[in-house]
Order: sequence, then C-alpha cells, then structure tokens
Amino acid sequence: MNEYNTIEKMKQMRMGAMAEVYHKRLTENLYRDYSADELLALLVDSEWEDREGRTIENLIRQAGFKQAAASTDIDYHASRNLDRAVFERLLGLGFIRNRENIILTGATGCGKSHLAQCLGVRACQFRYRTLYYNTSRFFDTVRLAKLEGTYHKLLKRLEKTAVLILDDFGLTPMDTQARHALMDVMEDRYEKSSTIIASQIPVSQWHATIGDDSIADAVLDRLVYSSHRLELEGESMRSKKKLGN
Repeated sequence: MNEYNTIEKMKQMRMGAMAEVYHKRLTENLYRDYSADELLALLVDSEWEDREGRTIENLIRQAGFKQAAASTDIDYHASRNLDRAVFERLLGLGFIRNRENIILTGATGCGKSHLAQCLGVRACQFRYRTLYYNTSRFFDTVRLAKLEGTYHKLLKRLEKTAVLILDDFGLTPMDTQARHALMDVMEDRYEKSSTIIASQIPVSQWHATIGDDSIADAVLDRLVYSSHRLELEGESMRSKKKLGN
C-alpha cells in the first residue's frame, strides 16, 4: 500500500485534518502503538473536530458581529445590576430552545451590545444560525431589499435564523416602511425563533418609539411578553475603560 497516495486521496476528498494526522504518523513516527481501531478513531475525531471548528468560524463570520465578544470578559460588578446567575443561565441557551426573546436596556456604554453579542457568539458555538444588525442599518437593508425586489427573500432568511440581534433599537425614528418591516419580522419569528434587542430606550417608551398604535401593539405583544428582560445600570463601561488606561 502506498501510504502517501492515501494522504493525497484524503486531501482530494477534503479531509485535510485526517490527512495531517496520518502524515504525522508516517513522518514523525507518532501513534505507532495505536491499534487499527484506535488510529481510525483518532483520524475520524480529528476530521470531525476540524470541521466543527470551521463551521463555528463560518457561523460567527456570517453573523456580522461588530466585536469579538467573549463571555469570559463579562464584568459582573454589583453596581451594573447584572446578575451573574441569571446571565449564565441565559448563556446556557435555553431561551433558544424555548423560542424566547431577550431585551437588554440601559444607558449608553453600559455594555448592552457586548452582552447581546456574547449571547450571539455562544449561539454560534452551539451551531445556531445567528444574525447581528445595528437596527438603523437593518432598516437600510430592508429599504434596499424593497428596491431590489428581494424583500421576501430577506424575510425568509430572517425567519430561518435561530437568533436575530437588533442593536441600538429605537435610536432613529421609524417611518412607515420600517414599522411594517418590523411587524413582518416579528410575525414570522413569533414562537419559532429568538430575538435579542439591545436599546437605550426603556421598554415603557417603545410604543411611542414605534409610532403607530396598532403596529406597536402587535410588535410588543409578540416581542416583549415572551422575553427575558435585563435592565442595566451604572456608568459607561467605555469611560471606565478609558480612565483605567
């Protein structure tokens, strides 16, 4: 048997990790004490782990996060009003399995975006398809889709997304098109998937923020009443970080 031909065949079949391990066995005299079953298990595990890693990397890249947010970097100091036990329970992703929403509110700089993206990255790590949007840019995407005739395609994509994150919700006024798009998205996702909203605007003011009574009622009914709500407090995390430097 020509073992190097076997490696080339592995590469041609896009089994790069498997080929690398097998090549090390030949060139570095590794794994020589493995039985045939143990070597096969090692090869398969190496390829599986490599593919899992690439899948997760692709999900994180496609999500469009604006920062590399890691749950290990979360600041749980008391003045922030962030309960560690509550947030770590959310990091367990039960809210996705239960098709529940999360609402993060608080003043600018208190870390809402970072927490939302931590949850999004965590979802990607467990292979849930996730999309992150700044809300204003999301509505720009809607307008462009309307002009290009791809609006329904966009809605289908959003409907199939396990976790949709809308950051900086309510900072810019909503026109009629934006309100109807928000209603369409919430209707399609209701009890099917999870939405995470981060906003400086208190939930009590969202009705006025949306601007149309009937649409606001419908959106809030589908979004707010099936949500976990975290209201952050304290000074800006960005100003603290700057002062700390």
